[in-house]
Amino acid sequence: MRCVRHTPISLKNLWSALCASLVRSVTLCFMVTGVLVAPNASAAWPSDHPIHLIVPFPAGSSPDLLARIVAEPLSQTLKQNIIVENKPGAGGNLGTRLVTRAPNDGYTLLYTINGPLTTAPALYKNTLGYDPVSDLAPITLVATSPNVLVVNANVQATTAAAFVQQAKAQPGALNYGSVGAGSASHLAMELFKQQAGLDVLHVPYASFPQITTAMLARDIQVAFMVPAIAMPQVKEKKLTVLGVTSLLPFAALPGVVPLAAQGFDNFEAISWHALLAPAGTNAATLLTLQQALTEILTTPSIKEKFSAQYFSVIGSDAQTLRALMQTEKTRWDQVIKRLNLSLN
Repeated sequence: MRCVRHTPISLKNLWSALCASLVRSVTLCFMVTGVLVAPNASAAWPSDHPIHLIVPFPAGSSPDLLARIVAEPLSQTLKQNIIVENKPGAGGNLGTRLVTRAPNDGYTLLYTINGPLTTAPALYKNTLGYDPVSDLAPITLVATSPNVLVVNANVQATTAAAFVQQAKAQPGALNYGSVGAGSASHLAMELFKQQAGLDVLHVPYASFPQITTAMLARDIQVAFMVPAIAMPQVKEKKLTVLGVTSLLPFAALPGVVPLAAQGFDNFEAISWHALLAPAGTNAATLLTLQQALTEILTTPSIKEKFSAQYFSVIGSDAQTLRALMQTEKTRWDQVIKRLNLSLN
């Protein structure tokens, strides 16, 4: 009978072997996990053709300016060329519709304001051609900005309450301007009128510069305006700012008191910018974009550029943006329904 001689294994050698095996297992686990769940920009965009960032508003508009501010650093982070394309028309609806019908391969993205996502479905029920909820995938809430309530030199009021008192003393005698029926400036004033019990007449214009001209000419007395247009006139004492439409004080407008803190409880009418993609875009691609853009928005230079346009950077997750879309839709649907307003 042949005896087999076993080499004794010391505890030290056994421990070393076990540790080596454990390291190999953990390494393999991380490798597999990384392949399955880690966002990977090069994997998300394997081709060398550029990403098209669609802005459904004209060149030089606020969303265009801010989209271009983030496009360059985002391109560097993703190591992917990004082309900003302006596709204006129908209040942003045409460009938005274009994105909803684009391939969901990560090469077409949408940088837009709130209107096409929240008020458009109620205003254009028969002609919109897309559903923001089912046809778009939220990525991140980029930034927010309030509007300001301003009056011209004919109005002696320096607070919102004083203006309301003056307007009520002469019902139907004052005019307010907006950039058109269904616009944010129109709906904000109609919400304010309802809450304050006002009777002021609507005069629509094509743009905020036209509203400014009309206010200085004293054709209209009051308007909700974007700060970038209104505040230079306020600083020159040609217009008076009565309040801001955010719930909390706005850092870029020191000393301007929110209407919600002036007795108009919970009054809010903000503008916001968001990044979205066609529905069905790969989840890893969406997460890569969200993480990259959120990181970019934390840099001081980007914050400064946004603040110069009276915007506060946010950089949210997709769920926060989707919830905001629903909250805002509910708020403005009620106003649109009360006005029986349709733009079909």
